[in-house]
Amino acid sequence: MRPPRFDGHEYPQVIPEPDDITTGELAPWAKLSERERRGLNLELVRQRLGAAHRLLASSPIPSEPVDFAVVNDDIARPFVGRAAVLVALFEEEGESQVVLTRRARTLSSHRGDVALPGGRSEHGESAVDTALREAYEEVGIAPSLVTPEAWLTPLATFGSASMMWPIVGTLSGRPSLVIDLREVERVFSVPLADLAADGAFLEERWRRTAARPGADQDGFSPIHFFRVPGDLIWGATARVLTELLRIVLGV
Repeated sequence: MRPPRFDGHEYPQVIPEPDDITTGELAPWAKLSERERRGLNLELVRQRLGAAHRLLASSPIPSEPVDFAVVNDDIARPFVGRAAVLVALFEEEGESQVVLTRRARTLSSHRGDVALPGGRSEHGESAVDTALREAYEEVGIAPSLVTPEAWLTPLATFGSASMMWPIVGTLSGRPSLVIDLREVERVFSVPLADLAADGAFLEERWRRTAARPGADQDGFSPIHFFRVPGDLIWGATARVLTELLRIVLGV
């Protein structure tokens, strides 16, 4: 039986769960004090990304996900596309916020899931160009308003059989957002400090028929979740945000 997931918290998504689920680890930042998890302004974010060698100005973006080689060699699963997402950050009251969407339920993959603005790359398009173009098409963030700053670890997404590159970009303030209802059902923002707060993060360990990269000797691999008001972040988006928080919080 699945362990409790955010008791009493309601969310609209239908999570495609396997039969075998166990409790995972505590949040990587669980030992930090509340004070250490707040004050995550954009300058601190830039400093921590620089210390982690993720700045676009000084560190090249990896050409493919680290876990793609494992998938390709061990499972021989065809991955048909390249994609990029924009981790769009802006600051209010000394806290960095990230822009998130809930995908339309009419889409062919990841229907109704919370996601970062992004999508498939066009032929010859860089990850940065894809992330900026898709963010403009989906939620109306003009590329001229975004300063591309850094990259996070590229990863393989199984639901859409794609390789995805997360690009961190900053904005001078809260953007005016206009959504494309064909792709996006809802757009909202959440402070990074809220994602790092007690009770916002959950890890489960799932065992699927085909083992995924990172699985232990019993076939279980970690799945991350974040609770946000009226919604739930999980899957690839939660993996990206977990990495960002680990870097920004120094854990």
